Amino acid sequence: MTTAKPLDVITFGRCSVDLYGQQIGSRLEDISSFAKSVGGSPTNIAIGAARLGLKSAVLTAVGDEQMGRFVLEQMGRESVSTAGIKIDTERLTALVLLSVENDKTFPLVFYRENCADMGITEDDVREEFITSARAICVTGTHFSKPGVAAAQKKAMRIAKANGMKIAFDIDYRPNLWGLAGHAAGEERYIASERVSKHLSAILPDCDLIVGTEEEIRAASGKEDVYEALEAIRAVSKAVIVLKRGPMGCVVFEGPIPAKIDDGIIGKGFPIEVYNVLGAGDGFMAGFLRGFLRGESHQTSATWANACGAFAVSRLLCSPEYPTWTELQTFLKHGSPQHALRKDENLNHIHWATTRRPQPDGLMALAIDHRSQLEAMADKAGVSREKISAFKVLAVAAAAKIADGRPGFGMLLDEKYGRQALFAAAKHNVWIGRPVELPGSRPLRFEFSQDLGSRLTEWPVTHTIKCLAFYHPDDPAVMKAEQQEKLRGLYDAARKVGRELLVEIIAGKTGELADDTIARALGELYALGIKPDWWKLEPQRSAKAWGNIAGVIETNDAFCRGIVMLGLEAPEKELAAAFDAAKDVPWVKGFAVGRTIFGEVAEGWLAGKVTDAAATAEMAARFGRLVELWQGRRAAK
Repeated sequence: MTTAKPLDVITFGRCSVDLYGQQIGSRLEDISSFAKSVGGSPTNIAIGAARLGLKSAVLTAVGDEQMGRFVLEQMGRESVSTAGIKIDTERLTALVLLSVENDKTFPLVFYRENCADMGITEDDVREEFITSARAICVTGTHFSKPGVAAAQKKAMRIAKANGMKIAFDIDYRPNLWGLAGHAAGEERYIASERVSKHLSAILPDCDLIVGTEEEIRAASGKEDVYEALEAIRAVSKAVIVLKRGPMGCVVFEGPIPAKIDDGIIGKGFPIEVYNVLGAGDGFMAGFLRGFLRGESHQTSATWANACGAFAVSRLLCSPEYPTWTELQTFLKHGSPQHALRKDENLNHIHWATTRRPQPDGLMALAIDHRSQLEAMADKAGVSREKISAFKVLAVAAAAKIADGRPGFGMLLDEKYGRQALFAAAKHNVWIGRPVELPGSRPLRFEFSQDLGSRLTEWPVTHTIKCLAFYHPDDPAVMKAEQQEKLRGLYDAARKVGRELLVEIIAGKTGELADDTIARALGELYALGIKPDWWKLEPQRSAKAWGNIAGVIETNDAFCRGIVMLGLEAPEKELAAAFDAAKDVPWVKGFAVGRTIFGEVAEGWLAGKVTDAAATAEMAARFGRLVELWQGRRAAK
C-alpha cells in the first residue's frame, strides 16, 4: 500500500524524559544513577515506528527547557517529525523514574503534575497537520483530562472525516486517572466505571484497538476478558489485538470466536524478562508497521511480538526498540541467547543502526600526543604545563579550517588537553580521546586500568580512541595480553554507549607486508571486537588496501570506515598515501598530527613563534592536507 502523504502515522499524547535506575535488583529508594531516554507511550510508538521504516510524528508538548530540548533533538536523531511538538513556555517536560527490583517488580513514579503534554488543547490540533498522515494513533492517558481529551477527539474527527485510519492504544495507567497514589505507578489495573465510560465512547470510531487483558477490561467495563472482547465488538468494527505478554497476542478481525484461542494467534518469543515497561509501545510500533503497509494480521502480530520481546529484554524503552535491519535479522536467524541483551550480533546491529549520525568522512587534526610534546617542552627548557595552552591554539587552527562544516574533527587528550576539549566543544567538531598509555606495549591504559567509571564521565558525543602497537606475528603471550585489553575496552565502550576508534600500528614492531594489517584486523574481529572506526598507517600497495577492505566487508558491514594516520610523514608522502587509497571506499579520511603541529610546537615552546603565528601556520598545514584529500576524492 503506497501513498503520497508525507507521514504514515501521527501518535498523540504523553511525552516524557525517562530516568531508569542502572542498579538492577534495587529499590527505587536506593538507586544511585539513572539512564536518561525519551519516553511516554505515544512518543515511544513514534520512535519505534520510525525505526521500522514508517514516517512518523507525535502530537505532544515539551517544556522550554533542557529536557524539552533533549526530546526535540533525540526525535530528530530518530527521524521522527517534530512538526507536531509544541514548546510550552509555562509548563515543564514530564519525567518518569523507574527501578528494576526483580523480573516482576518495577517501581515507577510519574512526575506529571501540570506537565507540558497535558497542556495540549484543541487549538493545537491543526487539520493540515493531521491530514498529512495516513493514520493517527490515540492513547488512553490523554482521555483522562477534559482538555487533552477534547484535543484527541478533535484529531479523531478530522481523521474520520478524511478517511484516515484511527488506531487506539488503550495505555491504561490507573494512577494517571487519579485512581491510585503517586507511589502506585506500577499498578496496571483498577476497575473504574468512570474510566470505562470515557474509553468505551472512543471505541466505535477506531479501526485498530490494542490492549492487554487488563486494558481490554478497562475499555469495555467487563471483568471477564471474553465478555470484554464481545462488548468491544458490539460497538466497534475495529481490528482488536489482545496482548498476552509472553504468550504473544490474539488478533480478531470479525466476530469474536467461541474461544479466544480461535482468533489469529501471534506467538510470543520465549526470552528473559528484564524490564516490561515500554514493551507494549514497541509492540504497537511493530503492529502498525504491518497494519499500515497492508501485511497480513499474522505478519503484523509476529513483528509486534518480536518488537515487544526486544523491549522486555533490555533496560530502557525507546532506545531498546529494534531497527528494521535488527528485527529482520532476529526473525530470520533467531538468537542463541535466552536473554537477547546478551546476543552480541544483535547488540552490534542495534548499536550500529541507532548510533548518532555522523558525516561519511572525517578529516581530523590529531594532537592527543603527550610524550612527544613533553620531550619538546623538556628540550626547550619550559614547563610541561605550557603544552595545554598550545593545544588550545591547535583547536583554533582546526576550527578556522572547519568553519562550521561537517566532517572535521580533532584528537585531544585528558592529560594536557582539558582546556582544548572545552574549546573544541564550541565548534561542533568530532572529538576523539585517547585512553592508551603513550608508547605502551603491551597495551596499558593511561591513569587507570579500570575504564568503566572514567568513560561514564565523558560526553556521549566523544569517541574513545586507543592506539595499539599490534602485529599479527607478535609472540603469543604479547598478542593474548593486548587482545584481552582491546576486548575489555570494546566491552566498556558498548556498555557506556561511546563510539570506539582503534588505531593499529604494526610497521614499527615488525614487517609490513601486503597482508599484515588485514591479518591483524581479522584476529581482532575474531574476538568479537568491532570498532566504529579503524585508524591505520598508510599502505604500500593497492593489494594491501584491498586485503584490508575484504576483512572489513566480511566481518562488519556497519564499520564507519578507516582514517589514515600520518606518522610525522612530510606532506608530499601523505599526498602519495592519499593517492594510493583514493579508490578504497572504506578509507574515509585522515587523522594527522605532527605533520601539522610538530615544527610549530618546537618553535612556540622555545618562544620563537607567537600565538597568532602558531595558529596561522597550523591552520595552513591542516588546510593543505584537507585540500589534498578532497582533491583526490573529487578526482575519483
